[in-house]
Amino acid sequence: MAENTTSPECREPEVGGAGGISEEIVARAAAIVGSGWSCAPEPLSIELSRSGRTGYSLPALDVPDGGDHFPEEMLRSKAPAWPEMSENEVVRHFVRLSAKNHHVDKDLYPLGSCTMKYNPKVNEVAARLPGMAGLHPMQHESTIQGALELMWELERQLAAVSGFDAVSLQPAAGAQGELTGLMVIRAWHASRGEGGTRRRVLLPDSAHGTNPASVTLNGYVTQELKSDSGGSVDLDSLEEALGDDVACLMITNPNTLGLFESNIDRICELVHGSGGLIYMDGANLNALMGIVRPADVGVDVMHFNLHKTFGTPHGGGGPGAGPIGVTADLEPFLPVPRIRRQEEGGEDEQFHLDWDRPSSIGKVHASFGNFGVLVKAWTYIRSLGSDGLADASRAAVINANYLLGKLTDHYHLPYPGRCMHEFVLSGCLQKSQHGVTTTDIAKRLLDYGFYAPTVYFPLIVSEAIMIEPTETETRETLDLYAQALIEIARAAQTDPDMIREAPHNTPVRRPDEAQAAKFPDLRWRI
Repeated sequence: MAENTTSPECREPEVGGAGGISEEIVARAAAIVGSGWSCAPEPLSIELSRSGRTGYSLPALDVPDGGDHFPEEMLRSKAPAWPEMSENEVVRHFVRLSAKNHHVDKDLYPLGSCTMKYNPKVNEVAARLPGMAGLHPMQHESTIQGALELMWELERQLAAVSGFDAVSLQPAAGAQGELTGLMVIRAWHASRGEGGTRRRVLLPDSAHGTNPASVTLNGYVTQELKSDSGGSVDLDSLEEALGDDVACLMITNPNTLGLFESNIDRICELVHGSGGLIYMDGANLNALMGIVRPADVGVDVMHFNLHKTFGTPHGGGGPGAGPIGVTADLEPFLPVPRIRRQEEGGEDEQFHLDWDRPSSIGKVHASFGNFGVLVKAWTYIRSLGSDGLADASRAAVINANYLLGKLTDHYHLPYPGRCMHEFVLSGCLQKSQHGVTTTDIAKRLLDYGFYAPTVYFPLIVSEAIMIEPTETETRETLDLYAQALIEIARAAQTDPDMIREAPHNTPVRRPDEAQAAKFPDLRWRI
């Protein structure tokens, strides 16, 4: 774990006061901890099974079952051992599991850097419309005009939000957006005869872990840039690193410390002056949408995380969507096919797929990316409009600063100042003075019925606690979360053993994660 060498020394937090949190919130927090809300374990469905129980009622087959048409060695000798349960048993089983699981429909899900905000249900309704959910990716373009029009509009909506001249919806995740954006940059340099010489990509030390992975997959070499004492890109280090072999700088703004890179215009000027390009990781666009357009300050390429910023479900492995926006010079290199609309006054006004793109990097995903996510993002943008998107960004920033203000007397803040949509605290004092680690703090939060924030990232902060409340949470929820963290900080001083042994109220407490991965409990197979 990299130690933070630039932030101020840890200090003893304040023990008294609840930071202006009401007595009602304090009482609610205590009630949650005392309730044992999720203590009872839930059996596996196979353990609930009873022979002869069914959850369906179907007539007998009146046609041959088809078994005679398959070789005998391909047929089962006996039926699979599926759980035998009634319908209400199945429903109650999964309802109980959902009550134990942490998810954004249940409560605050404050994973810093992930933007796990509430997903409006109207988005889900739109994506499930038969004309959207029932499409086949191999249909002829003449039969999917509505889908093509939606994607054509979404490209222009994202371009309006970001300031870019063109957008490709094809990448299916943020990391694939990074990969695609760097492929476009590589193709652009190659078209100028510099593909073989520009091999370095500059990355701040607070970058997301997928950034260097995308660099390596593109055949580039990563060079890390140290942050300055304020948590921003150090301009002297940047100038020293620049040269005629630099392909681009990958930067996240706001960065992973939740701070806006106030020198972004100067950063872009320096990189462009050396012949390189600026790639912006759009993971934190939830602080900027409707307020700042990245292309206007000099960014050349950026990926959007539709599953973070534009209200589509996120987590549990996906699905995601990572469209990229580019300037006009880079547009010829975008993936194929591109969606085109017949000009008004032509033979028709239909939408077409343009495959005639000789400079394109080719396809990066089957079909058109994760289409259902695109529908949800289009619905989200149309529902809020430009003013609504800006309001969402402002609310995200206000919520983060409100929560930060409640917690700075109880946890170390390594990079003081106004944050954007997220902030990074440190549990360094709790660890050094009381032997309570950030992991212990995160585990204790589970007893309050809250999911823990992102921990131990970014790596430049020791014992990092990265919190992003998003714009969709109420003041009462933020107060309740703050109160839980305040009580944990106090208990770390008065009863550290209790914190180190947490969680106390969950069905599974502290499994050995390495052993669990190597030797999972597969008793359901028996």
